[in-house]
Amino acid sequence: MVAPDAPGMVDGRKTLPDECKALWRVAGPVILTEVFQFMIGFVTAAFVGHVGELELAAVSIVNGVVEGLAFGLLLGMGSALETLCGQAVGAGQLHTLGIYLQRSWIICLVTAVALLPVYVYTGPILRLLRQSPAISAVSGRYARWCVPQLFAYAVNFPMQKFYQAQSRVWAMTAISGAALGAHALLCWLVVSRLRRGVLGAAIVGNVSWWLINAAQFVHIFGGSFPEAWTGFSRKAFARLGGFVRLSLASAVMLCLETWYYTAVIILVGCLKNPEIQVGAVSISMNYHIWALMVTLGFNAAVSVRVANELGANHPKAAKFSVVVATTTSAAIGMVFTLIALVARKQLPRLFTDDDLLVKETAKLGYLLAAAVFLNSIQPVLSGVAIGAGWQSLVAFVNIGCYYLVGLPLAAVFGFKLKLNATGIWAGMLIGTILQTIILFVILFRTKWQKEVCYQNKETFDFLGLGVVCVLQCKFHGIQAGSLSGPARSKARNCRRAPFRRQACSAESPSERETR
Repeated sequence: MVAPDAPGMVDGRKTLPDECKALWRVAGPVILTEVFQFMIGFVTAAFVGHVGELELAAVSIVNGVVEGLAFGLLLGMGSALETLCGQAVGAGQLHTLGIYLQRSWIICLVTAVALLPVYVYTGPILRLLRQSPAISAVSGRYARWCVPQLFAYAVNFPMQKFYQAQSRVWAMTAISGAALGAHALLCWLVVSRLRRGVLGAAIVGNVSWWLINAAQFVHIFGGSFPEAWTGFSRKAFARLGGFVRLSLASAVMLCLETWYYTAVIILVGCLKNPEIQVGAVSISMNYHIWALMVTLGFNAAVSVRVANELGANHPKAAKFSVVVATTTSAAIGMVFTLIALVARKQLPRLFTDDDLLVKETAKLGYLLAAAVFLNSIQPVLSGVAIGAGWQSLVAFVNIGCYYLVGLPLAAVFGFKLKLNATGIWAGMLIGTILQTIILFVILFRTKWQKEVCYQNKETFDFLGLGVVCVLQCKFHGIQAGSLSGPARSKARNCRRAPFRRQACSAESPSERETR
């Protein structure tokens, strides 16, 4: 199976084994990195759980709500690099990666400062939401001590995308694995032996995340990326407007997806006698999260592959990457789906011995299996959107499918029809199905040859750091009049040679320096 060349495409042939190898080169280590970094919070909660129930509840609220909010926003703001760095690598513009990384640091650090009041006033916010005064007080102290982690996220996420765009992820994985080991040891020493409680746990978390950052700083600045990292530059402060727009679109898209599941749990918590219902949904979500970690690896991999191929003027290869990634992730998702179906009565026993809770969780087994399968496909499609720079479009799709269809149906099924947690999960599932169908339609209707020229024009030109019009402008339907200045005349030259087998750069390096 080979991805054929489009007219004018440069060295774009990919065989199935080649594409699978390229996908797994990113997906494999990204999956491990996701697991290692997720386990940092899991280990913290495990040690704090031995301190007391109040402390565990406080840490769980901060990890799930406060840090979940910050994590989602900062990861989204950093995801602009998946589009920009990925396309820059494909276009051979490696010297721009360091500039993009520094711009992303600036934007993410400003975002972290904006989120600072949430950490400082966690206690009053939780009391305003009618949480227990005791839990709110402990959560407030813990959140204030976690402020260094907030800034660690802001620094770390852009570096993750920097590694991923170049398909050099194993160093990041090894660093995260070593940090997890150090974190477990420090938690045992500080929380268990020295009995420093939740404040000790917060300090250990800060140390672990900044150890990850320090190791990645050394790796990047130490010469491992001589072409991509050439030092700090004032250019990072130029043309931030376009970068902010793309970062905001990425953040909105990802946050709308993340908050959808949070809203589902909140709805379940509003049911009468919610303890059993919330427990059943929480157990199902736990399994769902572990399955989702594998899919998120393919989300990162396909965004890198699509961005690389679009940047390299290989539209057919980009389309081929989408097909291979979606098929591979769906096949793995089917394995998790079968496990959810076959072991729907046994899986809850891993979390509880309460027979009633096991029974309620088993009722969700079929819906859980459907959700697991859909979410083996949907994040991959979102990864394609990030790689191609369609974040704004997908954000609108998410609003319509999740918040105008999924959640209202969940409320009707759960409360009006009195189907409880099963009805709420079914409504959530309908929203996900609709979103997946729409993304498939968008992909099916995409003209990948035009997408190559459009993405280079829109993404690289407004940032002033890359090629603008690639392939043949006339062949791809991009009018030279839509460009400006030197770009227009060079695009006209490109149109006079509609089958030339080379990309045309609308700006020379000297012109870029002048600008």
